Amino acid sequence: MFFQENKMFVIPAVDIKDGKCVQLVQGKPGTEMVKIANPEKIAKRWEEDGAELIHLIDLDGAINNESNLIAIKKVLNEVSIPIQLGGGIRDIKYANNLLNLGVERIILGTMGIKQPESIKILSKEYGGERIVVSLDSKDNKVLIKGWSEDINKNPSEIAKEYEDLGAGSILFTNVDVEGLLNGMSLEPILELKNSVNIPIIYSGGVSTFDDLKELKKTDIKGVVIGSALYKNKIDFKEALKLQ
Repeated sequence: MFFQENKMFVIPAVDIKDGKCVQLVQGKPGTEMVKIANPEKIAKRWEEDGAELIHLIDLDGAINNESNLIAIKKVLNEVSIPIQLGGGIRDIKYANNLLNLGVERIILGTMGIKQPESIKILSKEYGGERIVVSLDSKDNKVLIKGWSEDINKNPSEIAKEYEDLGAGSILFTNVDVEGLLNGMSLEPILELKNSVNIPIIYSGGVSTFDDLKELKKTDIKGVVIGSALYKNKIDFKEALKLQ
């Protein structure tokens, strides 16, 4: 899967918690708006509807270090399109395991920030296009450890460093608006995009077709949609027409 000029991939999110597909409000446990069994079947449905990439997040791995590896393997076995996976990737051995299992791209959050050398090592081994660095921001400060801590730096301050280390793209989540279905703010997206040359994938607050149109104008290369799809705020097949 390579990003293409003048194309914005619309990417459905499949977030796994306790072996189920869920949608949380601002990543907080106990706020499940959606809870569906068999995440692999959900991923397959998105593929059948035209998805070219699945955004898979292991929430248990991100929040409490309990891997959903069994569920992840089921998704990998069920779909034929690429998977980008994040959540709970905290050492190079586990990253290697996921990439060798067939995960197309891994998303490094806490590990990328705490151990930036890991980005360089993994990019050299597998190619930068398979390494995504996650920059999750609340109040314009980057969060780590399942959004439970901030590092007192804004995304644009550190994005260039990860580009220089070999990361192929950046996943930017605006936690201020994530999961609320109240829309988004373009300003932090544009600020981040102007600070690096690698592709930006955006997530957070996308709740209407008009939001997608506005994002398309920014020339980002991908947008992840979760709650708006599961709550029928956005029709996925219609969204794909904007790609």
